[in-house]
Amino acid sequence: MASLQRDSAVLRIGMAGLGMIFEETYLPVFDKLASYPINDPAIAPQTVRLAATLTRTGARAEKFASHPSFRDTRHFTASDDVQSFLDSVDVVCVATPDNRHFELARLALAAGKHVLIEKPSVLRLDQLQELLDLSVKHGVLGRVVYHKLADPDHKRLRTHVVDGNLRHVNSGYCTLLEPKQISLGQFSEWIEGRNPGTYVAVHYLKLIDFTFGACSGQKWRLARIACTGQRGIVGASSGTTWDSVQLRVEYVYPDGRECCFDIHTSWVNPDNFPGYVDQEAQFRFDNGIWLSHQRRRGVELSIEDKTPLDIKETPNHHYNAENLEPWGPKVRRGYGLEVIERFIIECSMVFQAASPESKLLRLTDVRAMGHAALESDLNVVAIVQSMEALLAAHSGGKPGGIVVVNGDAGGLVMHLPGSDEPVILYQPPV
Repeated sequence: MASLQRDSAVLRIGMAGLGMIFEETYLPVFDKLASYPINDPAIAPQTVRLAATLTRTGARAEKFASHPSFRDTRHFTASDDVQSFLDSVDVVCVATPDNRHFELARLALAAGKHVLIEKPSVLRLDQLQELLDLSVKHGVLGRVVYHKLADPDHKRLRTHVVDGNLRHVNSGYCTLLEPKQISLGQFSEWIEGRNPGTYVAVHYLKLIDFTFGACSGQKWRLARIACTGQRGIVGASSGTTWDSVQLRVEYVYPDGRECCFDIHTSWVNPDNFPGYVDQEAQFRFDNGIWLSHQRRRGVELSIEDKTPLDIKETPNHHYNAENLEPWGPKVRRGYGLEVIERFIIECSMVFQAASPESKLLRLTDVRAMGHAALESDLNVVAIVQSMEALLAAHSGGKPGGIVVVNGDAGGLVMHLPGSDEPVILYQPPV
């Protein structure tokens, strides 16, 4: 099908995947932009429209059929020609399960569309390199969502690091535990063979790599990755579906000093847990310590017959919530929305360029902002690829492996106990 007539006043968004992530984060952004065009100092006022959706069966699109943001939206399913979906839009947002990110992102970039991918961007370094090459070749943006970077606590941590108040991180511990309704409910359709580390540990991997690496000016290097986990609730105790994962990541500074981070994730917390999730981060520095806990931000709530199931006892109002403004309307705000809004502004900056030379300059400027750049996702994807290989070896009867980064044998090399032969996961340097 030929491309639709182009309206230069409208930025047409295509949404791939209409699951929980879409409903909680993307939909509120589209709702807001349907009534209030983007007005940011970096761009001229920009109208944004949800022009098309792409889902596997179309069932989720039917759920939103009467929603105001879907008034003029075209819906495509996996059985349709994906090119028809791509021809209908300028920008593609990919919020499918993580093992389905790469193929659609590849097609969208090759079609000259700006792309935003939910974390993790992809699962392997060769996939990441292919997406990077396509984005440069076709002069478009490839970006990835790590919305926890916009958490007010994490922004404050980063500020202390950049200002030099907290110096030289030595070690850290992070945990994110989700209830069973996530793994056994919303994600049950795609969770077989998956693990919570890939799904949510990446938030903290990016927080660590971005805050203590790129932003701090430290020229550390990723050195080693180890991983173990538990099975038996979501899937068989001898299978490949993981209930919880414990990941260890080690970096080395130029002077030889090392730092280590332990990240524990799970999606089998009790459903009646008093918070939506349990999140904690601890970081130890040469001159200080940072301790943060999502459920201890100062609000505790009890409502008869409502808490803790319908309404949580320890809500996180920093994420995103619909609140009644003092002047009347209900508005949904929070860090779950800010990164998506920022991406649309970045697309508009490129979209509104007056000349090819101006477009290239704007592309360069946006790509340099590493919070969402595919270019700066290298270490996160390297850790994800290593973690999945270690868990696969574990489920195959060979637990206790370690991946060495940029050793003599290659960029990512897995060493397993009892084996003299290393497994090369990725040959080029990371």
